[in-house]
Amino acid sequence: MPELPEVETVRRGLTPVMEGARIIRVEQRRADLRFAFPEDFAARLEGRQIISLGRRAKYLIADLDDGMVLVSHLGMSGSFRIQAAGNGSLTPGAFHHERSKDDKHDHVVIHVDGPAGTARVIYNDPRRFGYMDLMARTALADHPWFKGLGVEPTGNSLDANELARRLSGKAAPLKAALLDQRIIAGLGNIYVCEAMWRAELSPVKPAGRLVTGTGRPRKQLDVLTQAIRTVIEEAIAAGGSSLRDHIRTDGTLGYFQHGFSVYDREGKACSRPGCGDTVRRMVQSGRSTFYCPRCQTH
Repeated sequence: MPELPEVETVRRGLTPVMEGARIIRVEQRRADLRFAFPEDFAARLEGRQIISLGRRAKYLIADLDDGMVLVSHLGMSGSFRIQAAGNGSLTPGAFHHERSKDDKHDHVVIHVDGPAGTARVIYNDPRRFGYMDLMARTALADHPWFKGLGVEPTGNSLDANELARRLSGKAAPLKAALLDQRIIAGLGNIYVCEAMWRAELSPVKPAGRLVTGTGRPRKQLDVLTQAIRTVIEEAIAAGGSSLRDHIRTDGTLGYFQHGFSVYDREGKACSRPGCGDTVRRMVQSGRSTFYCPRCQTH
């Protein structure tokens, strides 16, 4: 499943074409994806202007001029691509490029006219695990998909004090706590493994031990917080990590995976200078954890 950096890369690729554009027409080519489309989905979108395109965790959120929002989740294999209408051309910015497609999996086509020109924004999803919905912006925070989501690992929201508040008293292993979307929203398996390695923290360490008895972050939590922020920032800058289905809007694989320190590197040498040990894999809550047993002992 695409993780937060992949979704943020998609948002940045779509923004120049979608923000400020008016939706001219919507082709809804099936009744459902993972879930059924809302009633009158296409008709409710047509004629609306897209005020802004944002992201919350792994959700794309398009604010419309009538107070509604179009919410999209990519699921396992969903992706967007942009095509100029007719023989026109687009200059949407550095994050958008032409990419390959398989028409039979094009399920939604949104025709827009905006600052970048007239275009088709096409949602393609071979496995159909993605989904879309329309809801009022005022109801977004209380919707089951968003209610209870934790702090974002980008921007200024995530700091050691906030993470200490959320981890205090937690007996769960650190790996499980960091994957808990109620603690940090959008952080997935790949980047949790990478951040723990950078912070030299054991994935089985009880999460609450990173917090003092008075609720203050220990030094290790300061280091972990910075590691999370850095690894996410680097992955976004690299266009995300492409494993299995995920590819960028230009059809190429993201290249952050070539810089993985532990993820999917079982049996290979730890890349920390002077370590000399090899990366191991263990299963936690049904998911693979990659780690260095020599480096990650704290």
